[in-house]
Amino acid sequence: MTEKIRVSLIGLGSMGTAMAHRLLEQGFDLDIWNRSPKDIDDLIEKGARKVELSEALQNDFVLSLLSNDQAALEVFGDSNLASAKSGAIHINMSTLSPEASETLAARHEAQGVGYIASPVLGRPIAITSGKLLIVVAGSESDIQKATVVIEKISAQHWNVGADHSRASLVKLGVNYNLIHALQAIGESVALVEAGGEDANTFMEILTHTAFTGSAYAGYGPMIANRRYSPAGFSMELGLKDVNLIEDAASHLGLVLPVAKVLQNLFETALIDPELKDLDWSAIAELTRQKKIS
Repeated sequence: MTEKIRVSLIGLGSMGTAMAHRLLEQGFDLDIWNRSPKDIDDLIEKGARKVELSEALQNDFVLSLLSNDQAALEVFGDSNLASAKSGAIHINMSTLSPEASETLAARHEAQGVGYIASPVLGRPIAITSGKLLIVVAGSESDIQKATVVIEKISAQHWNVGADHSRASLVKLGVNYNLIHALQAIGESVALVEAGGEDANTFMEILTHTAFTGSAYAGYGPMIANRRYSPAGFSMELGLKDVNLIEDAASHLGLVLPVAKVLQNLFETALIDPELKDLDWSAIAELTRQKKIS
C-alpha cells in the first residue's frame, strides 16, 4: 500500500477552505493553519489536523492561499522559514504582485526551502469539482517533485519558467481580462433589461453563440439573476487585483487606459452597503442600478 502524503495548507478563506476539502478528498493527510480563528469543525471531522504554523512548516509540501502580499510576506518571513523543514517545498497559490513573488523566492532560497509560485485560476467550485487551473513558475526540480500534489488538485497546469514573477504576471493578466468580462456582462445586461428583455434569455443567447467560456457561462447567470451571495471572490479582493495589475503595468512602462475605470467601480462598490460584501461580479449592479455616471 502506498503511504499517504501529509501536506500543510495555510490560509482558510473561501478558496483555502475549498482547497482543504479537495486535498482530503484526494487522499492526502492534511495539516491546516489559519491566521485568524475560524470554524473548521467540518474539516476536522473529515480528518484534517489543526496545527500551529511552526508545525505546518514541517511537512514536505506546504500549500498557501493567503489574501494579499502583506499576509504572504508576514507568514513567510525569514524567522518562520528558518524553522521550516529542510528541503520542504512551498506551493504558493495566492495572487500576489510580481515583486512580492520575487521577494518570497529569495527568502526561501536563503533558507533552503523550495518555492513554487502557483497562482490558481478559478472559483472555489472549480477547486472542489476538480476543474482548477494553475500557473506555475520555479525550478524544474521543485516543480517535478510537487507534481504529485499539483496534479491531484488541478485539471491542468502550465509551467511558465524559472522566473517566479512570471506566474504572478500571467495570473494578473488573466484576472484583468476577467474583470473586463464582468463589466461587459453587466453593461450588456443593463442595456437589454432597460429595453424590456429578460436577462436570462439574453445570457442564454450570448453564451450559446459568441461567448461560451467559463467566465460568461459562470458569471453570466449570477449577474442575470443577481446571485452574488455567498461571495466566491470578494469585492475587496477584486480591488486588490486591479491595484496589483496597475502596479505591474507601471513597472513595465505600460498604461492600461481602462484600469482606472475598473478601479473606480470597485471603490464605489466597496462604499455601497448593499454591494460591499457581495461577490465581485456585483460590480454589474453599479451600471444596472444607475449608481455610476
